[in-house]
Amino acid sequence: MRRCIAIAGKDLTAEFRTKQMLNSMIVFALLIMLIFSFSFRDSIGDYDRITELAPGILWITFIFAGMLGLSRSFALEQEENCIEGLKLCPVDRSVIYVGKMLSNLVLMVIMELVAIPIFMVLFNYTLTNIFWLALVVLLGTVGFLAVGTLLSALTLNTQARELLLPVIMFPVIFPLIMALVPATAKVLTGDYVIPELRILCVFDIVFFVAATVVFEYAIE
Repeated sequence: MRRCIAIAGKDLTAEFRTKQMLNSMIVFALLIMLIFSFSFRDSIGDYDRITELAPGILWITFIFAGMLGLSRSFALEQEENCIEGLKLCPVDRSVIYVGKMLSNLVLMVIMELVAIPIFMVLFNYTLTNIFWLALVVLLGTVGFLAVGTLLSALTLNTQARELLLPVIMFPVIFPLIMALVPATAKVLTGDYVIPELRILCVFDIVFFVAATVVFEYAIE
């Protein structure tokens, strides 16, 4: 785990020097929510209406902003052929995968912590059940990154990888989205959310284990 944290620390140190990717994700998330706020301006202040819209708005924001960061995750390693230096590290290939996933997780969590208060302000909405909402968002983010980090490495040397990554990723994470949106809706309305949490946990475990196994072939 220390080696995974070292690789994640290297990525985060490089990112926080410029904040290029983080700023892009936050601005993109803000633009998405601004568009939704103008589209549903007649519903602003209507608690029940916003509760219905919130799950879709939040996850569209998180997924598309996260996709922007994932497309650049391994692309930065391609500059000056840094990916070869990364592969020469005396560690198992799965360590590189986990390190990359951790760095992406930190950036996405920061973006989500900024996006949720902005959502509350734009839609004049007060979120309840913060603990359960945070748990659902964290499980959804981990599942999204478990798949996205692997596919980002897989599409590294392809042409138009920014376009190819969403095309091959959305069908894979479709079961995750089908569980995330109802789970978020139930959290916001105070309903029983344990069945959806079980699905999210199973998805995260299965795809994380599968990704660590096949990452060696993907990066080669």
